[in-house]
Amino acid sequence: MNKTIGWSIVGAIVIIAALIVGVPHLMSQAPATDDASVAATSAEVAPRPDCPLREVHGVELQCLGGTVKDGAEAADKQKTLVNVWAWWCEPCREELPLIQEFADAHPDWTVVLVHADSNAAKGAAMLTEMGITLPSYSDTDGTFAGTLSLPNVVPITLIGDEIHAGPIKELP
Repeated sequence: MNKTIGWSIVGAIVIIAALIVGVPHLMSQAPATDDASVAATSAEVAPRPDCPLREVHGVELQCLGGTVKDGAEAADKQKTLVNVWAWWCEPCREELPLIQEFADAHPDWTVVLVHADSNAAKGAAMLTEMGITLPSYSDTDGTFAGTLSLPNVVPITLIGDEIHAGPIKELP
């Protein structure tokens, strides 16, 4: 068996195992949709850092608690890490400090977050409480994940040297 096929099989097994273990846990962590949750959704979002990109993987999103910097352009052919997270996600709380450490150690990378939940206020508050200084975009309706055909789980980290519009192409 050729090495590429072998690694593809190993990768598929790891992804399937992670989904089997992680999805039930993540689903149990999803926020309830009661009146308090709906009221918090419209709460004012705390100020956060401005966002460096006009688009992330071809998707235009609101900047969570900040604004898109003047002169921001869509990033093309640069090293980029995008972490998709949600305020209610316990694995996200564990991963975000690691993403912050990576960004601090690699200033040559564009590192941004995408909050995948309708409650932007809770997302901004969580980042501030945790001391996360990375800019985050707000994806209140699942546009980012839908456009890129991402699975309905968080956290997800996209790493690449090129940002493009449209769905992520599957590996052969």
